[in-house]
Amino acid sequence: MLSRRLVELFRWVDPGPDSSHLVSDTSGWWRDPELLAGLGPALAGLFPAARPTVVVAPEVTGLLLGPLVAVAAGAGFVPAYKDGGERRRVGVLSWAETPPDHRGRRLRLGLDHARLGPGDRVLLVDDWVDSGAQLAALHRLAVAGGAEVIGAAAVVTTCPPAVAEPLRLRALLTGDHL
Repeated sequence: MLSRRLVELFRWVDPGPDSSHLVSDTSGWWRDPELLAGLGPALAGLFPAARPTVVVAPEVTGLLLGPLVAVAAGAGFVPAYKDGGERRRVGVLSWAETPPDHRGRRLRLGLDHARLGPGDRVLLVDDWVDSGAQLAALHRLAVAGGAEVIGAAAVVTTCPPAVAEPLRLRALLTGDHL
């Protein structure tokens, strides 16, 4: 049911003549209260016996999705920040650069290691995983802080198995569904 609703509320958008590709529009997911209520439990349910202590997700949509999964998993939440944002951050962040993403960009992601450390069991969460670049960087940061990464959960994955397997990535949908 949830997967079908995700597909129904998703759409591809043509950003105009200067673009070489369509852009995903997931805004319908955030507007539907039943879908929103089901996303956290569904993503946490991809790792039913894992018992994470903390969920880590990158801004921007991860700041919405991560806490939904954390509540469903009975875990805390630690946001990962993208370098260059205008938000004032509290704490000392550890940074990692991503491998090139689907557009060839490299991003810097930061975690506050005062909120994450030895003994933590981390579940990484994101809405869409294409290249796995952000999750790979977050995996490195969590491990560098002494935490154990138990896996990664996503709403959609379009990344190849060679990328998904080391991240232990599981998803509700693949790109073929959309």
